[in-house]
Amino acid sequence: MKAVCYTQSGEKKSEVELPASLFIEEPNIELIHLAVVRQHTNGRNNIAKVKTRAMVRGGGRKPFNQKGTGRARQGTIRAPQMRGGGVVFGPTGRENYSKDMPKKMRRKALFSALSVKAAENRVALLDSFSLEKPSTKAFISFLSKVEHNRKVLVVSSEKDFILEKSISNIPGVRLVTANYLNTVDIMQSTLVLFLEEGLKKAEEVFAL
Repeated sequence: MKAVCYTQSGEKKSEVELPASLFIEEPNIELIHLAVVRQHTNGRNNIAKVKTRAMVRGGGRKPFNQKGTGRARQGTIRAPQMRGGGVVFGPTGRENYSKDMPKKMRRKALFSALSVKAAENRVALLDSFSLEKPSTKAFISFLSKVEHNRKVLVVSSEKDFILEKSISNIPGVRLVTANYLNTVDIMQSTLVLFLEEGLKKAEEVFAL
């Protein structure tokens, strides 16, 4: 698989062979699905919680007499069948929704996601991005020559203050370092843009 390498000005510099350790010939779509579900599930905030009859305030006396009313006997207005009463089998806030996935499967899913994008010509390289100070305008100018949809995942080798500030105000553009590369970000992007050093770093981190 090959990808185009661009200069900072947006000109095509060369065509680069993508490393076989990250990009595979036969992507596994099922693994991609499992990895995406796992990542979304593990990022879920467990905030749903209801009160049981023991937690609902009031209900210390019987709502009406045991006999003589023609109604079913009731011991408290906080019973689950009563309006305003406790909830049976509701979420307690202690549920564990996390999913696990073996490391080799996670990496295979990551490689598969990268390979799907590469097969669609949605992977590109940037030789470098060096400025004296942050410039959103400069990066937008580059993107206008490379990707019009601007749902771009930029992968760098390490944290770069100038690059981060140049990108942070552009809608749809996300910057991650190579060691935080993940399946969800890749699949949600219309273009995965590696800095050359970022691609080398990703190979060091994820290559088996």
